[in-house]
Amino acid sequence: MKKLILCQIVVVLFLITAGAYGQSADDYWPTWRGPNNMGISPKGNPPIKWSESENIKWKVKLTGDGSNSSPIIWEDKILFQTAVKTDKKADSSKSEKEDSDEGGRGPRVEAPTNIYKFNIVCLDRNSGKQLWETSVTEVMPHQGHHPDHGFASYSPVTDGKYVWASFGSRGLYCYDLDGNQIWSADLVKMTTRWYEGSSPALAGNAVIVVADNDADSYVFAFKKNTGQLLWKKERDEPVSWSTPVVVETNGQLQVIISATNRIRSYDVKTGDVIWQCGGQTRNVIPTPVLGFGMVFCTSGFRGSALQAIKPYVPSPILYEGKIYVFSVNDGIVSCYNAETGKPYYVKKELEQIEGIYASPAAAAGRVYFVGRNGVTYVIKSSEDLKVLSINKLDDRFDCSPAFVDNEMFLKGKQYLYCIASSKH
Repeated sequence: MKKLILCQIVVVLFLITAGAYGQSADDYWPTWRGPNNMGISPKGNPPIKWSESENIKWKVKLTGDGSNSSPIIWEDKILFQTAVKTDKKADSSKSEKEDSDEGGRGPRVEAPTNIYKFNIVCLDRNSGKQLWETSVTEVMPHQGHHPDHGFASYSPVTDGKYVWASFGSRGLYCYDLDGNQIWSADLVKMTTRWYEGSSPALAGNAVIVVADNDADSYVFAFKKNTGQLLWKKERDEPVSWSTPVVVETNGQLQVIISATNRIRSYDVKTGDVIWQCGGQTRNVIPTPVLGFGMVFCTSGFRGSALQAIKPYVPSPILYEGKIYVFSVNDGIVSCYNAETGKPYYVKKELEQIEGIYASPAAAAGRVYFVGRNGVTYVIKSSEDLKVLSINKLDDRFDCSPAFVDNEMFLKGKQYLYCIASSKH
């Protein structure tokens, strides 16, 4: 193919004919990164400027361990996951120190000795008031987590009737939007560095969960309304954190999963591998993006590169024919023509951003880059880097933004913000 393939972004050619969600999902933000996991709001028009004293509709204090569970939104409900440390002590003999990186490059993490409550939280979108909170289980995690996140870094997914929340080693749970449990299912106890975090995906009548870890890795498909196990496939993969993407091509519903050894497409009905492609490196975190009949897949940190740009945590975004990627976790962005690979600009520094984990999002001809230090750049979707605004909030942000109508939702370590222009 063209230049992108040579630079180790994996690009797989196929025909995309439809997404996994109904048209009404375009009005909301039903999963991590919005409709079809692309980070794009087709109908949204969020503010361009804000601060702690401007265009803040409401701001609510969060509880829990600062997990990076990005919020999802359906109609007037906001949902996310938390892990809340309790005063209950577990057997201290079960606490073990673990290396988060076998090469010694990452921080050491220590298994906890306290019981945690693993919760699903639902807030009112108009006021930020809590509508309900439910603890799906109380248990001591069997291993520690990276200091940058927590024990509930998965994001839930909804179809407007039910919400599905994966807590990885703690299981998969289905609730209705009033907080009533419908079903639950066990997954596998995972052994990971830096803990767990691949969010589930809806694919027709199935909910797909990936459990890639350093022990036995699997992908599961459950019947979304009943929890019946439809299929379970073993995967030859080490730990990874990428969230699946679902597409329909030529009448066949597929789920695409990026990982270290292979990016693979599975038949949603059977779990059979439809196609696969190598070229990734270890520590796969970014979720693929789709466009021009292709899958664009990045990894990073340990060798994958796009013209010396090494994407690590943030997923790329493909918007209005342009693909944006970051250099590792720094505020250094590059933009390419997604169809041809032609660079529009390369390694442009967003000087006020100090690190970036949140994946970018786009709406109304604009792209939003949220830095870990609370600085958000809003740029115009163009072939030149045109900064429209630089905004600052008094919190740290690792969660990806969500857009609905004229509102933007940013979940920090301490607060959840609803940002809305007073002019709307």
